[in-house]
Amino acid sequence: MGIEKLLIANRGEIALRIHRACHEMGIKTVAVHSTADADAMHVRLADEAICIGPPAAKDSYLNVAAIISAAEISGADAIHPGYGFLSENAKFAEIVEAHGLAFVGPKPEHIRTMGDKIEAKRTAGALGLPLVPGSDGAVSDVEEARAIAEAAGYPVIIKAASGGGGRGMKVCTSPDQLETLMQQAGSEAKAAFGDATVYIEKYLGNPRHIEIQVFGDGKGNAIHLGERDCSLQRRHQKVLEEAPSPVLSQAERERIGGVCARAMADMGYRGAGTIEFLWENGEFYFIEMNTRLQVEHPVTEMITGLDLVREQIRVAEGKPLSVQQDDVRFTGHAIECRINAEDPRTFAPSPGTVTSYHVPGGMHVRVDSGLYQGYKVPPYYDSMIGKLIVYGRTREGAIMRLKRALQEYVIEGMKTTIPLHQALLNDPDFLNGDYTIKWLEDWLARQDQA
Repeated sequence: MGIEKLLIANRGEIALRIHRACHEMGIKTVAVHSTADADAMHVRLADEAICIGPPAAKDSYLNVAAIISAAEISGADAIHPGYGFLSENAKFAEIVEAHGLAFVGPKPEHIRTMGDKIEAKRTAGALGLPLVPGSDGAVSDVEEARAIAEAAGYPVIIKAASGGGGRGMKVCTSPDQLETLMQQAGSEAKAAFGDATVYIEKYLGNPRHIEIQVFGDGKGNAIHLGERDCSLQRRHQKVLEEAPSPVLSQAERERIGGVCARAMADMGYRGAGTIEFLWENGEFYFIEMNTRLQVEHPVTEMITGLDLVREQIRVAEGKPLSVQQDDVRFTGHAIECRINAEDPRTFAPSPGTVTSYHVPGGMHVRVDSGLYQGYKVPPYYDSMIGKLIVYGRTREGAIMRLKRALQEYVIEGMKTTIPLHQALLNDPDFLNGDYTIKWLEDWLARQDQA
């Protein structure tokens, strides 16, 4: 089944990214947008554009009925959800397929399984992925929690089963704190996600965040496309990503990649997915799986030469993967900076009108952004306004190219995080690849004291 017209159920740079891949494949595109995004670049470039509601995401980009109606009105035969919004909503995927449309993403049952943190951990263990020591499922009894914490060893972390973004997470360092922190985590989880269920894991002191990109054809074949190091985080939000990781050897890469690919083959997984791990002292510990395209997918594209969105669409058409594992070659090094409309020191959002705009260019420099001069960045959505991705034959070469590109990048009319990235690229720890998931927040605290 060949897709002829695809509706993009998203906005911003990812909507533009999907549009570009479609046009390179000869597929027509339908942009949906809120009233706040009427002048967005992907709306201007798409073959058709349909307004689906007012600015609030719940009334537009999360409005399933409006999106399905737009697909039917336009005659689209597929929907790509991008990332965020409805991309990991199993019910949405089911509705899309029930309407005879191709969903460019995993099977609904896999989205549902991996969207539940407890079920995801149970499934990952059954598939042979290495787990963090802790509970097998939900924990509500305090005595049971004490036994699990003793077995795993303090400190432990209490997590919301439906959580994300750091909410519903509490670190417990001793038995006498456990009951109170469980109650607090449950209350936070209930308020944020409508689900008070929590589970317990060993708390890793100072790990790195390393994720493996996987791809399956839905018919029992799967490959991995190496790892990305996403350890530079602030409040559990990624700031800069690179591939490959500065700390993994080729043998470690092949070992963990092989484990992940076999797990996805056994699962019958379809499309793009990312298996996220904490890594400490040479050991991997599964934390979650994202059943969608990642923000940081371009660094994988740079070092493999594969177009991940094109691959997603091929699989959604029922075609086999365009490459087998033996065909995948990793060359060079790539780094991505997330450019946000934020104050680079306080991180307060800074939406506004782009008064001057110039993107860096040159060999192996890529900018994924929907910005243009005169565009008004709306205040209603995520503050990321672009991604700067560079490639080099070596990590050192990539860093030098990134420094040069950041100097060329001009976005005026609002504050951005470009100065933050420039400062990071001059820090000796970053230059040596010597950082963990806690490093950036410590670094920021030092900057505030300076």
